[in-house]
Amino acid sequence: MKNFEFFNPVHLHFGKNVTDELGSVTTEYGKRVLLIYGRNSAKKYGYYQRIKDNLAKADLEITEFSGIRPNPLASDVDKAVALAREKGIEVIVALGGGSVIDSAKIVSVCIQENLKAWDVMIRKSQPTKYIPLIVILTLSATGTEMNKTAVLQDADAGAKIGYKNPMIFPKHSFLDPSFTMTVSRDYTAYGITDLIAHAMEAFFGDSEVSVVDRFVADIIKDAMHWAPLVLDAPDNYEYRANIMLDATFALNGITLYGRTSGDWGVHAIGHALSLLYDIPHGATLSIVYPAWLKFMKKRIPERISKLGKLLFDTSSPDETIDKLIKFFVFIKSPVNLTDVNIDNSKKAEILNQLIKNRASGLVHFLKKEDLEQIVNYMM
Repeated sequence: MKNFEFFNPVHLHFGKNVTDELGSVTTEYGKRVLLIYGRNSAKKYGYYQRIKDNLAKADLEITEFSGIRPNPLASDVDKAVALAREKGIEVIVALGGGSVIDSAKIVSVCIQENLKAWDVMIRKSQPTKYIPLIVILTLSATGTEMNKTAVLQDADAGAKIGYKNPMIFPKHSFLDPSFTMTVSRDYTAYGITDLIAHAMEAFFGDSEVSVVDRFVADIIKDAMHWAPLVLDAPDNYEYRANIMLDATFALNGITLYGRTSGDWGVHAIGHALSLLYDIPHGATLSIVYPAWLKFMKKRIPERISKLGKLLFDTSSPDETIDKLIKFFVFIKSPVNLTDVNIDNSKKAEILNQLIKNRASGLVHFLKKEDLEQIVNYMM
């Protein structure tokens, strides 16, 4: 077991109608609010108006920034920063899923020192100040609502990368499962894939910790239990609540007790696929994980077998991989590139992007020839 530190300052509000407290909570941090959200769904399903009314009742001054994309861009963050500086924003409220919240996190550390988002992402600029961030989650997937991580992509750099900083922990996160009931079937499935992948990245981290391995497996098993139920009955509050909590647990730090790092190689490869073909993030992970496991079964067969034993009561890497693929197929998340209409003609393009992005794990390092094999397994 590795030495480790754990710190999570997020004040989590979970359950029905918790956003009724939003206005009074927000006033603790300032009067001038930047409300950040996505393109259409927040307004279409009424969440936007509910949140805006709540803030208005608290006599807060609201400036809006909309249009954050599913694979968020640094250029949009820069636009939000410019608007926030013009309006003298004192607190940020983010309404949406991982893309909106990740964007808001980087906005929060760029405003006061007028930093460029991509400079922060690549560590060219080191923020020392931040604007408080409050989030309302509308998609159960990334766990960003309770961690210090954000992911952005940049068109000019041709890269999609992650960034960690304790300053981007949200001050408060409001999680009302009712806000996820209108998420489409596909994106509900991709969110489940995402949370499972987060748990697995921790499992394949730099240490084996018996009790934490069981935490990880139980998060995955719970998500697999609720998955068919929530996909068949998307407006069931209890089903949505359980998946929402699973997603938060998968990436709020508890799966890393006794480890200093997860691996994150699968995410690095998935980010390249999103960048190249605008594939939903969760869908890339159900494509990459089976391929990564097929490649890794010669390196870490015992570890893969242990995961299979905990999840499926299987005894071999091949059985574990087969069961995982069957689950992804069952929830209709893609398991190879053919499923998303990408054929062999794209292999060189994908490999070049992986090499350009230096895609690798933090624990299980990947060379060019390793990446080539993984790309072959994805086809």
